[in-house]
Amino acid sequence: MIKNISNLGDAAVYCDFGPEVNKEINLKVISYFNHLNKLIKNNKVQGIINLTPSYNKLIINFDLAETNFNKIKTILENINIVESKNKISKKIRIPVCCDIEFALDLEELSKRLKISTKQILDFVFSKSYYCYMTGFIAGMPFLGDIDEKIRADRLSTPRVKVPKGSIGITEQFCNIYTFESPGGWNIVGNTPVQIFNKINLDNPTLINPGDEVTFYEITKEEYMDWND
Repeated sequence: MIKNISNLGDAAVYCDFGPEVNKEINLKVISYFNHLNKLIKNNKVQGIINLTPSYNKLIINFDLAETNFNKIKTILENINIVESKNKISKKIRIPVCCDIEFALDLEELSKRLKISTKQILDFVFSKSYYCYMTGFIAGMPFLGDIDEKIRADRLSTPRVKVPKGSIGITEQFCNIYTFESPGGWNIVGNTPVQIFNKINLDNPTLINPGDEVTFYEITKEEYMDWND
């Protein structure tokens, strides 16, 4: 299932699952990620200090004092993963307010795509999204795949500050900004839901790789009252 296993510096293993970005390949990445996490928690493998999954890659950082590349490669080659093409960890519904105060790029995106703002939002709310990975900033979910009719390039000039909770779209993905951050995605709304909770050390992320996410629209009044 892993196309190539190679060194990444002195103390990391690079697992390449192929060049494509799709749900089928990402499920393989997540399967290996979950299996290795289970081995680590059950003390069946030593020396692995961090696992970083992405769309189609898995990076394994290890402690050279406890293990090495060849030992980890052998573990990977002997893992037997039962494929499940439609496995979803959990389903999550996220409220989104698309008031002009929050939908920072909706009007401009409408001009670029040559469709109405209503059509854009209809596409956003009409389907479910698969979480490929989290990253860039803590807990930020990368969700796909958005409808081809609303796929757009990043902003030509990224913002210095994108508000926390912003829903952004670009290319085949949408995301949720878990903290205020610089960014160049097209912002179409904002959620009052806390996606990353740094106080919850055991389970800080609401959305994890493999989860299925749907958005539903709320009014500005509902947004303002959400956390009261």
